[in-house]
Amino acid sequence: MNKLFKPNDLKPIFKDGMSIMIGGFLDCGTPDDIVDLLVDLNVKDLTIICNDTSFPDRGIGKLIVNNQVKKVIASHIGTNPETGNKMLSKEIEVELSPQGTLIERIRAAGSGLGGVLTQTGLGTIVENGKEKISVNGKEYLLETPLKADLALVKGSIVDESGNTFYKGTTKNFNPYIAMACDKVVVEAEKLVKSGTLNPEIIMTPAPLVDYIVKKEEF
Repeated sequence: MNKLFKPNDLKPIFKDGMSIMIGGFLDCGTPDDIVDLLVDLNVKDLTIICNDTSFPDRGIGKLIVNNQVKKVIASHIGTNPETGNKMLSKEIEVELSPQGTLIERIRAAGSGLGGVLTQTGLGTIVENGKEKISVNGKEYLLETPLKADLALVKGSIVDESGNTFYKGTTKNFNPYIAMACDKVVVEAEKLVKSGTLNPEIIMTPAPLVDYIVKKEEF
């Protein structure tokens, strides 16, 4: 099955109101070309789940500045003043989740778990509205799984079947969000023929990937 698509072919999968997980850490490992396509399409009312909202002029930050996002679930927003401004003016809802908790919630969704127990956030505003569970005399917060309609990830090397390798710190959230979404789009930094990628370095296997895009295709 051909998974390599041109941008125009991807237009139908992006819809107003959808939830999207986007990989990256301050734009390291972020699929910038796919984000730019989202900006061009101007889809609205998006729920974005990510580590952070990057910078105003880069990656996820462009979606914030372009008024395409209604809610952000992230570990921090401090590097993008526009996110904070829009949160204070109630243009965007922001749910902050401790970074370790955030990725564990995503991993829980991808692994079919009912949630994770953590003491992080006890006694702070993080616990508001959340169930507390006692285990062996210790109290924990129950953090529920996070999933989304679509995952946007960036692979350092991707074969034409969708097997994906992430180099160094570009790995970050990418392989985890690829497990927690209904559909997965991978932006390939380098595209190779199927069967040429060493199986031992594959981090996201082909069955998880639905669409592949390459910069030269834009």
